Amino acid sequence: MRAWAELLRLPALFTVPGDALAGAAAASARPDRRTLLAIASSLCLYEAGMALNDWADRAEDAAERPHRPLPSGRVRPAAALGAACALTAAGLALAARAGRPALTVAAPLAATVWSYDLVLKGTPAGPFAMAAARGLDLLLGAAATGGRIGRALPSAALLSTHTLAVTTVSRQETRDGTPAAPLAALATTGALTWLLHHRPPGDRPSPRRRRPGLAAATTTALTAAYAATVARPYLHAALNPSPPLTQRAVGAGVRATIPLQCALAARSGAVATALLTAALAPVAQRFAKRVSVT
Repeated sequence: MRAWAELLRLPALFTVPGDALAGAAAASARPDRRTLLAIASSLCLYEAGMALNDWADRAEDAAERPHRPLPSGRVRPAAALGAACALTAAGLALAARAGRPALTVAAPLAATVWSYDLVLKGTPAGPFAMAAARGLDLLLGAAATGGRIGRALPSAALLSTHTLAVTTVSRQETRDGTPAAPLAALATTGALTWLLHHRPPGDRPSPRRRRPGLAAATTTALTAAYAATVARPYLHAALNPSPPLTQRAVGAGVRATIPLQCALAARSGAVATALLTAALAPVAQRFAKRVSVT
């Protein structure tokens, strides 16, 4: 069980539900049964990507990370590939149960996950594919809940930008790198922090959720938590871009996804959704002490 927890990077799983919840909030739709189906679909597709990632990287990991489940022999490559296929099928089936709009988003999301792991990961397009997957995951929540996907596009763009920065840093976590990637990620965090407080035209919470004081205060607090989670690790990785510090920066970037999702939900006026998502952060941190998220 521990080998599979490592293969699927269990702590990172807690960063997934917030995508659909933030998407529903941005689309001014209240979470319902279809939102839960979207979350379940996202969880399956996310874990499919994790299993497929290690299957595709098994030869590279044998040289650079021999302790990983596949090169160490604790999980068979065929089992990892079978799990990826089964989880992908389950994710698409759950999206179909949530409705045609959800399946319309889940299908390209699944295609992006497989394309990234099998083809794009080692190319310059790799980080952009990973960023697109996160953005589509947020839109999946908006589509499944019946909200207007167009309203969720700004939130999807912000989440995708964060993912792009983290993925770019992760490309040098197994070797000595340069300060450029963590410095760029640090600058991106600053830009996202600013943008969370400057809503673009047309991106407004619905009237029934409009509580300017409470929503603004919650957004400010959660945005600060987001920035605080990654600022120091990114800075340390920039000052010393060694594998250990880079891996810490990547882990912090993954964990920071949760407060970012919360801030996105709060700025859409869904304070309760934001606080519910925030409750996942300490659980993720607890599991991260036992199983690495990278």
